[in-house]
Amino acid sequence: MRRFVIPALMLAATPVFADEVSGTILAFDRVDHILVMEDKTVLTVPNPEVIPEGLMAGDTIKVEFQSDGDNGVVKVNSIEKQ
Repeated sequence: MRRFVIPALMLAATPVFADEVSGTILAFDRVDHILVMEDKTVLTVPNPEVIPEGLMAGDTIKVEFQSDGDNGVVKVNSIEKQ
């Protein structure tokens, strides 16, 4: 039984990595909360409370987020205007 439980737990525990990106906003969809950076990075912000008031295209920002390896962004922790 132990032979099956340990590998199953290892597969279920996927690591989450903290990361950040800085740059200038190319486009910002206020309805769907999607940020497109000038380097073509696209971020969907599921928690709109981290979006600063008055954020618009042309603003320079720093975004801290958690990613799940190749599966993309899991959670946006903060967005700071610079």
